[in-house]
Amino acid sequence: MQFRQQALAKLQSPEELDLPVRFARPQGWLVLSVTVIAMAAASVWALTGSVSSTVGAPAVLTYGQGSYVLQSPVAGQVTAVLAKEGERLPAGSPVLKVRAEGGDTVVRTLDAGRISALAASTGQIIGTGANVAAVERVTGGKAPLYATVYVPAESAAGIPAHASVDLTVQSVPSQEYGVLHGEVKSVDRSAQSAQQIAAFLGDTQLGEQFTKKGRPVAVTVALKKSSATKSGYAWSSAEGPPFELTSMTLASASIRLADRRPVDWLLP
Repeated sequence: MQFRQQALAKLQSPEELDLPVRFARPQGWLVLSVTVIAMAAASVWALTGSVSSTVGAPAVLTYGQGSYVLQSPVAGQVTAVLAKEGERLPAGSPVLKVRAEGGDTVVRTLDAGRISALAASTGQIIGTGANVAAVERVTGGKAPLYATVYVPAESAAGIPAHASVDLTVQSVPSQEYGVLHGEVKSVDRSAQSAQQIAAFLGDTQLGEQFTKKGRPVAVTVALKKSSATKSGYAWSSAEGPPFELTSMTLASASIRLADRRPVDWLLP
């Protein structure tokens, strides 16, 4: 009863009713304001912003029609090498002479192009179907280079048309000359085998190398041109390297994927 009487007396006492009530300190209002502003900014960004991502993959600088592997139609001994590496030849040009049981046979190019590699030498014994040369299909003297990028199949679907590409060229110091700029021209929708890649590049080892982690998809990248550089292509540096680029040069590509809105990640 004594405590009850004290409580009632306290409630009936008007001695502190005229004092102002402080709901929060100024520091509390500041924290609340910052929190509200941050939440509002995050909401706006979630609705209007986007997140960029890239996919990295190995690449090769090639001409548009690729290469092919020239094979010997007969077995025998190579008696003469009639072409040189780097030489451009029309279709039907002699490359090797092979002495077989039925006489000498001349191995000729199938299509016009440049001899990028010779795999046979004078005196060598070869079998039927042996790879004797790799020939790039080049018709014009100023044919442009492209980059063929071998992207993992699971990432190919996210590559948009005309996506920007940065290429770190193996033979060019990137710290000094930067990266090569390009744009996606086309994306194959079927994964390629090691044999298909080797047939296009004219190199069996590259076919095996690019399929170690599965069959990739070939993405053709058009290199951006520039009259201000020695190579004739656009680089992240002002002048690029002081030399021209050659085909069958290896590179590493970074392809920008389609932008995605972060709000998509929050929706079920």
